[in-house]
Amino acid sequence: MDFTITPDLDQLRREIVTFVAEEIIPHESRPESYDAHGNIAEGPLQALREKAKAQGLWCLQLSPERGGRGLGKAGMAVCYEEMNRSIFGPVVFNSAAPDDGNMMVLEQLGTEAQKDRWLDPIASGAVRSSFIMTEPHPGGGSDPGMMQTWARRDGDDWVVHGRKWFITGAEAATHFILMARTSDDPRRGHSCFLFHRDDPGWEILRRIEIMGPEEHGGHCELDFDGLRIPHANLLYEEGRGMKVVQTRLGPARLTHCMRWLGLSKRCVEIATEYANRREGFGIRLADRESVQLMFGDLAMQIEIGRMLVMKAAWEIDRGSHAQKEVSMAKIHVANLVHKAADVAIQINGARGYSRDTPLEWIYRYARQARLVDGADEVHKMVLNRHLGQLDRDFWSWPVGGGIPHG
Repeated sequence: MDFTITPDLDQLRREIVTFVAEEIIPHESRPESYDAHGNIAEGPLQALREKAKAQGLWCLQLSPERGGRGLGKAGMAVCYEEMNRSIFGPVVFNSAAPDDGNMMVLEQLGTEAQKDRWLDPIASGAVRSSFIMTEPHPGGGSDPGMMQTWARRDGDDWVVHGRKWFITGAEAATHFILMARTSDDPRRGHSCFLFHRDDPGWEILRRIEIMGPEEHGGHCELDFDGLRIPHANLLYEEGRGMKVVQTRLGPARLTHCMRWLGLSKRCVEIATEYANRREGFGIRLADRESVQLMFGDLAMQIEIGRMLVMKAAWEIDRGSHAQKEVSMAKIHVANLVHKAADVAIQINGARGYSRDTPLEWIYRYARQARLVDGADEVHKMVLNRHLGQLDRDFWSWPVGGGIPHG
């Protein structure tokens, strides 16, 4: 596992660093740059997106044929971390959830016709998208086997009935990927479908209010009452919905972690700047041992998170599903971003609790990290299952040839 990056990737990273610092971060202190839900407003966003496109910093995760730069997961880890130095960063580069994961799964599993119709408009920034899976009780959440939404075949169409909720980005989306039950087969009982916002037979019941700032389009509850989807809009294969989900969610969980590392580092940056200039009782905060212990621990935890993320990215790039590696990264970094924001607020005192810095934004946002794309406890159960299957090989090293050991 050699995590050395190429000069070209480092140059790309540096370009992102400069763009975020000079173009995006200034918007964080401008009230007019925020929409009603705490994210960047459409006007500033579109202007920044045009600049990112002009500088070749757009959709780095996609192939050049689809308008991207063809980065693997390890390259994405390097770049996404820098993008999310700003709370507004990822969406400017078209690398934010849920579009990020949706584009990658469409590129990997969609037909050429599906890519032309459903992927390219998202990749160009013309439309947004949403992935529809989670259901209210007694439906499926972390356990897809509990799914209650059905798609039943009717000639050349599939007809959908059911209810979904906490669907990220739904209110602003035009293109949707829907997972529904298509049979009672315990292994191949789900399928994924593509549909358009204007298709009849479904509606958004409400935008669910949450404690933190929201992605564009919020988190919505949806009702399906006879939505007809042409068979041509079946994504991948009938009964292979779990394959679609696994292809999407593994990398999507990891890209969350990449971005959260950027926010964690920004928290340390804000806290360090304040501790270096703030004095009390004749001593700078930065010179107090208690504060130094806080910074030392965060520095270590961030580096552990970076290594976990890069190990998982390396595994995916070499063809592995990296399920246990992604779960370890997801648990660690989800807890880390919340801790980093909490510690930074504590060091900043009342300033940290105010809106004079983005710390309170990050703190409210961070609590969801331990829930989205699988709660901590679910990922720990996944790790325990791997431990039971692998025993001591859970901690095995990859073996290659010609590696010095002295």
